[in-house]
Amino acid sequence: MFEHLTETGQRPTAVVVAVQFPSVSEAELASSIAELERLAKTLGLDPVGRLTQRRGSLATGLVLGEGKLLELAEWTGGTGVVPAYAKPGRRKASDEDADEGGDEDSDGEDAGDEDAGDDTGTDGSEADADADAGPASATAKAKPPDAPKPTPRAQVVLVDHDLTPTQQRNLERATGVDVLDRTSVILEIFHRHARTREARLQVEIARLKYLAPRLREGGGGGDRVRGGIGGKGAGETSLELDRRRIRDRIAELRHELAQIEGGSRTRRERRSDLPTVALVGYTNAGKSSLMRALTSTDVYVADKLFATLDTTVRRLQPPTEPPILITDTVGFIKKLPHDLVASFRSTLDEAGDADLLLHVVDASDAAHADQIAVTREVLREIGADAVPTWIVLNKIDRVDPETRELLADRYPTALQLSAKDRHDVVTLRDRLIEQFAGKLEDAELDVPYTAQRLVHQIHERATVLAEQHHDTGTRLTIRAPSRVLSELRAALKPAS
Repeated sequence: MFEHLTETGQRPTAVVVAVQFPSVSEAELASSIAELERLAKTLGLDPVGRLTQRRGSLATGLVLGEGKLLELAEWTGGTGVVPAYAKPGRRKASDEDADEGGDEDSDGEDAGDEDAGDDTGTDGSEADADADAGPASATAKAKPPDAPKPTPRAQVVLVDHDLTPTQQRNLERATGVDVLDRTSVILEIFHRHARTREARLQVEIARLKYLAPRLREGGGGGDRVRGGIGGKGAGETSLELDRRRIRDRIAELRHELAQIEGGSRTRRERRSDLPTVALVGYTNAGKSSLMRALTSTDVYVADKLFATLDTTVRRLQPPTEPPILITDTVGFIKKLPHDLVASFRSTLDEAGDADLLLHVVDASDAAHADQIAVTREVLREIGADAVPTWIVLNKIDRVDPETRELLADRYPTALQLSAKDRHDVVTLRDRLIEQFAGKLEDAELDVPYTAQRLVHQIHERATVLAEQHHDTGTRLTIRAPSRVLSELRAALKPAS
């Protein structure tokens, strides 16, 4: 989307814009902005400032009021004015209106109050009046005297809301830089992190659906392509042609994706008889780190949001009887675009088909309660809320003892662990084995030298705690489910 900005080797600077609605608390606003800044860093941007405003709703066509739009332009070096813009049902401000000082123009008064720093209107009354004051009237206003100019200037504007095509285009005209809303940031991260063919197809479908309504704001001409035999007829405008090409491309991608999904369903059916555990949770909660610890495989791990987009299935290690499969899934996030959820539904079906969900939570994150709620909401949306679920409070090594006690009181059945602590991982592994193969028991088995072939089988089906060789054979101290112990003892009887 703006890869050309990163070719210089310096991270492009960005300013984050957010509107605080009456129903949103200060803490919720700060958490949402902080998350968008983390998304920006994952995308390769450097957030250098924040700009917030209290409003009843987003200003139609503009997002912000006139004063805040001028303040935002100070960050980017833009004019703060949308050329030739007038709101529906409103007339443009004329030079005569400006010369009269705006005594009868309540819009100008509201805008002036906001320009002086009006961030107090939470009931929406002042905000709504200010929303009607379009930036076209800003030509008649002088910028605040001695207004400090933030440095460094921002090269990108990030808006913590979903924007309409008109809102996005107007902000770009007023600021003179690229404007990205929350959805476009997430889509770009998904696009960069997708590795498998299936993930790339899913992301491309979502990106095209996001792009289609924004073509009207592009610079394409309105010339008509002649239609019909011999060139007769009105034909299509270039805009209509571009939209049709996008629809055709989406249909082509969906057809290809359906073929790939058919193979995924076949693989799931083949392993349906084996117990399956799916790791679900908020992005960057540590699912892939836990996956690597449980399966002893080189699963990709990175301290980034949405580092994992592809479903990975591995066996629990050391091997168990029966084999337990561990599935890593794509992470969730607040305000996850619906088109992405729809595109990744086949991937998320892994969670719905699992026998057990491990809901991995970053216990060190102050917003973990909201993250749990978001994950549960997405699970309900994909129909996986009925699957038995264990909450796993990960990264507990970053939490102080007092907070651990509070977490234990709030989530009494949750497992507190660190994916980097071997003892914690072994404890979780034992609980998974007990869940699917029965309670673990310790026992000693004497295997005579005439039946040494059974030693290898014992190592495969049980955890060997100790092994000693004596005159007549090998004595093994093992830990295994009761059913497996019974089968091993039965196999040793004829040999003894």
